[in-house]
Amino acid sequence: MFPTARPHETVGEIERQLVREAKRFETINYIYITNEKNLLLGVISLKEIFSADKNLAVRDLMATKLVTAHFRAHQEKVANLALKHNLKAIPVTDKEGLLLGIVPSDIILKILHEEHSEDLLRSAGVVISRDPAKSIISAPPLLYFRNRIPWLVLGLGGGVVVASILGAFEDAMREMLTLVAFIPAIVYMSDAVGSQTQTIFIRSLAIDPAMKIKKYLAREMIVGVAIALFLSVLIGTISFIWWEPEILALILGFSFFTTIIVAIAVGLLLPWIFLRTKIDPAIATGPLSTVIRDILGIVIYFTVASIMIKSFAA
Repeated sequence: MFPTARPHETVGEIERQLVREAKRFETINYIYITNEKNLLLGVISLKEIFSADKNLAVRDLMATKLVTAHFRAHQEKVANLALKHNLKAIPVTDKEGLLLGIVPSDIILKILHEEHSEDLLRSAGVVISRDPAKSIISAPPLLYFRNRIPWLVLGLGGGVVVASILGAFEDAMREMLTLVAFIPAIVYMSDAVGSQTQTIFIRSLAIDPAMKIKKYLAREMIVGVAIALFLSVLIGTISFIWWEPEILALILGFSFFTTIIVAIAVGLLLPWIFLRTKIDPAIATGPLSTVIRDILGIVIYFTVASIMIKSFAA
């Protein structure tokens, strides 16, 4: 139960109703103003009721720019609406605007907890069921194994692919052994920048599904180029000062720049593909994107190294 009122009722009448029937209501953050057909017309907060002139009709005070959720909306969208508009409860309506109920603050907090747990588990490569937090805590060993193994197998396959790729670049590694020492740096930087990009993109999509994708992508690529340029110049300078031969600085600088740009592109492309195919974009934060970035990073690094070594040797 939640408080409702008609547009003609006064602040004083609503205040007396709230005091008289307070125990009946599950939540009293807002009073929802409806007509005879129960169509939602407006909303007024509890604070406004107790601070306004008692003789005023609520039609003169109510907010008519409403934030509502369709009764078939995903629970994460409802919670994000509450966060975006700083609301303690969200009214639920049908397509005609009929007030069907509300999602109170305790349910919103529960949804946020569940969705956060789900996103964390997916990002770690754990297959989730209906209640991600409870299923993992209380799952029997066999189910726990089945929940965790699929993406780990994919990661293992990615490791095999990377090993095969490294085997194809034995000549470059034999020519310049220092290249091997920078493999972890290349892989880490690719994963770090890619994870940052896709996490921010997915959260932005969740908070504002109607955002202008082209404008967002343009901004991300500008920032990405700046990040890539800064880090590539930094690693190139450090390498030039501390390591030999000098060509290593060029290899690292160009490889870092290209790998970071590609990692950002993957971080943006995967969630976009999932979104277009009607799959939750949070799935893209799992090990799938990590495997793709690692493979591409290694390929770029040693391809650049092989080309430059051959060019300068000639």
